[in-house]
Amino acid sequence: MTVSVKICGLRDEASLDAVVAAGADFVGFVFFPPSPRAVTPDQAGALIARLPAAGPVPVGLFVDASDETIAAVLAAAPLRLLQLHGKETPERVAAIRARFGIPVMKALGIATEEDLRAAAAFAPVVDRFLFDAKPPPGGPLPGGNAQPFEWRLMARQAIPRPWLLAGGLTPGNVAEAIRTAGAPGVDVSSGVERSRGVKDPALIRAFVAAAKGR
Repeated sequence: MTVSVKICGLRDEASLDAVVAAGADFVGFVFFPPSPRAVTPDQAGALIARLPAAGPVPVGLFVDASDETIAAVLAAAPLRLLQLHGKETPERVAAIRARFGIPVMKALGIATEEDLRAAAAFAPVVDRFLFDAKPPPGGPLPGGNAQPFEWRLMARQAIPRPWLLAGGLTPGNVAEAIRTAGAPGVDVSSGVERSRGVKDPALIRAFVAAAKGR
Protein backbone atom coordinates (compact mmCIF):
# COMPACT_ATOMS: atom_id res chain seq x y z
CA MET A 1 0.00 0.00 0.00
CA THR A 2 1.30 3.43 -0.96
CA VAL A 3 0.67 5.84 1.90
CA SER A 4 -0.39 9.40 1.10
CA VAL A 5 1.27 12.15 3.12
CA LYS A 6 0.00 15.66 3.83
CA ILE A 7 2.17 18.31 5.45
CA CYS A 8 -0.05 21.07 6.83
CA GLY A 9 0.53 24.61 8.02
CA LEU A 10 3.14 25.75 5.50
CA ARG A 11 4.15 29.41 5.68
CA ASP A 12 7.56 29.80 4.01
CA GLU A 13 9.44 28.85 0.85
CA ALA A 14 12.08 26.66 2.54
CA SER A 15 9.42 24.45 4.11
CA LEU A 16 7.44 24.25 0.89
CA ASP A 17 10.52 23.27 -1.08
CA ALA A 18 11.27 20.56 1.51
CA VAL A 19 7.74 19.17 1.13
CA VAL A 20 8.15 18.99 -2.64
CA ALA A 21 11.62 17.43 -2.47
CA ALA A 22 10.50 14.85 0.09
CA GLY A 23 7.69 13.66 -2.18
CA ALA A 24 4.67 14.51 -0.05
CA ASP A 25 1.28 14.20 -1.74
CA PHE A 26 -0.58 17.15 -0.21
CA VAL A 27 0.52 20.51 1.18
CA GLY A 28 -1.80 22.39 3.50
CA PHE A 29 -2.34 26.11 4.04
CA VAL A 30 -4.28 27.34 7.07
CA PHE A 31 -6.89 30.07 6.63
CA PHE A 32 -7.91 30.32 10.29
CA PRO A 33 -6.48 33.47 11.90
CA PRO A 34 -6.24 32.15 15.49
CA SER A 35 -3.74 29.52 14.33
CA PRO A 36 -0.01 30.29 14.55
CA ARG A 37 0.21 28.68 11.11
CA ALA A 38 -2.31 30.97 9.42
CA VAL A 39 -1.44 32.59 6.10
CA THR A 40 -3.13 35.22 3.97
CA PRO A 41 -4.57 34.34 0.56
CA ASP A 42 -1.74 36.22 -1.13
CA GLN A 43 0.92 34.41 0.88
CA ALA A 44 -0.61 31.06 -0.01
CA GLY A 45 -0.92 32.05 -3.66
CA ALA A 46 2.78 32.92 -3.85
CA LEU A 47 3.74 29.59 -2.30
CA ILE A 48 1.39 27.59 -4.53
CA ALA A 49 3.00 29.28 -7.56
CA ARG A 50 6.25 27.55 -6.57
CA LEU A 51 4.72 24.09 -6.78
CA PRO A 52 5.68 21.99 -9.81
CA ALA A 53 2.82 20.80 -12.01
CA ALA A 54 3.22 17.23 -10.77
CA GLY A 55 3.88 18.31 -7.19
CA PRO A 56 1.73 17.98 -4.07
CA VAL A 57 -1.93 18.98 -4.13
CA PRO A 58 -2.48 22.38 -2.45
CA VAL A 59 -5.08 22.13 0.31
CA GLY A 60 -6.82 24.97 2.13
CA LEU A 61 -7.88 24.48 5.75
CA PHE A 62 -11.01 26.40 6.74
CA VAL A 63 -12.93 26.47 10.02
CA ASP A 64 -16.64 27.28 9.67
CA ALA A 65 -15.81 29.75 6.90
CA SER A 66 -18.37 31.72 4.93
CA ASP A 67 -18.70 31.44 1.17
CA GLU A 68 -17.26 34.95 0.93
CA THR A 69 -14.14 33.93 2.87
CA ILE A 70 -13.56 30.85 0.75
CA ALA A 71 -14.14 32.80 -2.47
CA ALA A 72 -11.64 35.47 -1.41
CA VAL A 73 -9.00 32.83 -0.74
CA LEU A 74 -9.61 31.05 -4.03
CA ALA A 75 -9.29 34.33 -5.93
CA ALA A 76 -5.63 34.51 -4.84
CA ALA A 77 -4.72 30.88 -4.12
CA PRO A 78 -5.66 28.11 -6.60
CA LEU A 79 -6.45 25.37 -4.11
CA ARG A 80 -7.33 21.89 -5.35
CA LEU A 81 -8.82 20.50 -2.13
CA LEU A 82 -10.85 22.23 0.61
CA GLN A 83 -10.34 20.91 4.14
CA LEU A 84 -13.27 21.76 6.41
CA HIS A 85 -12.07 21.53 9.99
CA GLY A 86 -14.92 23.13 11.92
CA LYS A 87 -18.45 22.18 12.91
CA GLU A 88 -19.77 22.15 9.35
CA THR A 89 -22.87 20.00 8.85
CA PRO A 90 -23.26 17.57 5.96
CA GLU A 91 -25.60 20.12 4.34
CA ARG A 92 -23.02 22.88 4.62
CA VAL A 93 -20.29 20.63 3.23
CA ALA A 94 -22.49 19.70 0.27
CA ALA A 95 -23.22 23.38 -0.41
CA ILE A 96 -19.53 24.31 -0.40
CA ARG A 97 -18.64 21.44 -2.68
CA ALA A 98 -21.42 22.36 -5.12
CA ARG A 99 -20.69 26.09 -5.16
CA PHE A 100 -16.94 25.94 -5.66
CA GLY A 101 -16.62 22.72 -7.67
CA ILE A 102 -13.52 21.67 -5.71
CA PRO A 103 -13.10 18.35 -3.86
CA VAL A 104 -13.77 18.54 -0.13
CA MET A 105 -12.16 16.77 2.81
CA LYS A 106 -14.05 16.85 6.12
CA ALA A 107 -12.09 16.65 9.33
CA LEU A 108 -13.68 14.86 12.26
CA GLY A 109 -12.40 14.97 15.83
CA ILE A 110 -12.09 11.50 17.33
CA ALA A 111 -11.85 10.39 20.94
CA THR A 112 -14.09 7.31 20.99
CA GLU A 113 -15.61 4.84 18.56
CA GLU A 114 -18.89 6.77 18.87
CA ASP A 115 -17.23 9.80 17.25
CA LEU A 116 -16.49 7.77 14.13
CA ARG A 117 -20.18 7.20 13.48
CA ALA A 118 -20.46 10.80 12.27
CA ALA A 119 -18.61 9.77 9.12
CA ALA A 120 -21.69 8.01 7.73
CA ALA A 121 -23.65 11.26 7.36
CA PHE A 122 -20.78 12.98 5.57
CA ALA A 123 -19.76 10.13 3.26
CA PRO A 124 -22.20 11.04 0.42
CA VAL A 125 -20.97 14.65 0.24
CA VAL A 126 -17.20 14.45 0.74
CA ASP A 127 -14.27 13.22 -1.30
CA ARG A 128 -12.01 12.47 1.67
CA PHE A 129 -11.97 12.32 5.45
CA LEU A 130 -9.37 13.46 7.93
CA PHE A 131 -9.58 11.85 11.36
CA ASP A 132 -7.88 14.03 13.96
CA ALA A 133 -7.69 13.91 17.73
CA LYS A 134 -10.62 15.71 19.31
CA PRO A 135 -9.29 19.02 20.70
CA PRO A 136 -9.24 19.62 24.45
CA PRO A 137 -12.40 21.25 25.88
CA GLY A 138 -12.27 24.99 25.35
CA GLY A 139 -9.15 24.77 23.19
CA PRO A 140 -8.76 27.55 20.60
CA LEU A 141 -7.67 25.27 17.74
CA PRO A 142 -9.66 22.41 16.17
CA GLY A 143 -6.43 20.66 15.12
CA GLY A 144 -2.67 20.97 15.28
CA ASN A 145 -2.65 20.29 19.02
CA ALA A 146 0.03 17.56 18.95
CA GLN A 147 -2.37 15.09 20.60
CA PRO A 148 -2.96 11.55 19.29
CA PHE A 149 -6.08 9.47 19.71
CA GLU A 150 -6.34 5.70 20.02
CA TRP A 151 -5.19 4.49 16.60
CA ARG A 152 -6.71 1.03 17.10
CA LEU A 153 -10.16 2.60 16.75
CA MET A 154 -9.55 3.05 13.03
CA ALA A 155 -8.47 -0.54 12.43
CA ARG A 156 -12.01 -1.76 13.11
CA GLN A 157 -13.71 0.63 10.70
CA ALA A 158 -14.75 0.41 7.05
CA ILE A 159 -14.40 4.03 5.92
CA PRO A 160 -16.27 4.64 2.63
CA ARG A 161 -13.89 7.34 1.37
CA PRO A 162 -10.11 7.80 1.23
CA TRP A 163 -8.88 9.13 4.56
CA LEU A 164 -5.94 10.58 6.42
CA LEU A 165 -4.92 10.00 10.03
CA ALA A 166 -3.83 13.04 12.05
CA GLY A 167 -3.10 14.01 15.63
CA GLY A 168 0.22 13.84 17.44
CA LEU A 169 2.12 12.21 14.58
CA THR A 170 5.91 12.58 14.38
CA PRO A 171 8.74 11.03 12.33
CA GLY A 172 9.26 8.68 15.26
CA ASN A 173 5.73 7.28 15.56
CA VAL A 174 4.14 7.63 12.13
CA ALA A 175 5.12 4.17 10.88
CA GLU A 176 3.59 2.56 13.98
CA ALA A 177 0.47 4.71 13.60
CA ILE A 178 0.01 3.60 9.99
CA ARG A 179 0.40 -0.07 10.93
CA THR A 180 -1.92 0.14 13.92
CA ALA A 181 -4.68 2.16 12.27
CA GLY A 182 -4.35 0.66 8.79
CA ALA A 183 -4.19 4.25 7.58
CA PRO A 184 -3.96 4.86 3.81
CA GLY A 185 -2.69 8.37 4.50
CA VAL A 186 -1.37 10.65 7.24
CA ASP A 187 -1.38 14.37 7.99
CA VAL A 188 1.11 16.25 10.17
CA SER A 189 1.64 19.83 11.28
CA SER A 190 3.12 20.36 14.75
CA GLY A 191 5.07 17.09 14.53
CA VAL A 192 7.44 18.57 11.92
CA GLU A 193 8.00 21.92 13.64
CA ARG A 194 11.11 23.22 15.43
CA SER A 195 8.92 25.68 17.34
CA ARG A 196 5.21 26.44 17.31
CA GLY A 197 4.23 27.39 13.77
CA VAL A 198 7.78 27.07 12.38
CA LYS A 199 8.41 24.05 10.16
CA ASP A 200 11.72 22.17 10.14
CA PRO A 201 12.76 20.94 6.66
CA ALA A 202 14.77 18.06 8.16
CA LEU A 203 11.75 16.84 10.14
CA ILE A 204 9.58 17.12 7.03
CA ARG A 205 11.98 14.89 5.11
CA ALA A 206 12.17 12.41 7.97
CA PHE A 207 8.41 12.25 8.36
CA VAL A 208 7.71 11.59 4.68
CA ALA A 209 10.46 8.95 4.56
CA ALA A 210 9.10 7.17 7.64
CA ALA A 211 5.50 7.29 6.42
CA LYS A 212 6.38 5.92 3.02
CA GLY A 213 8.83 3.34 4.36
CA ARG A 214 11.86 4.70 2.54
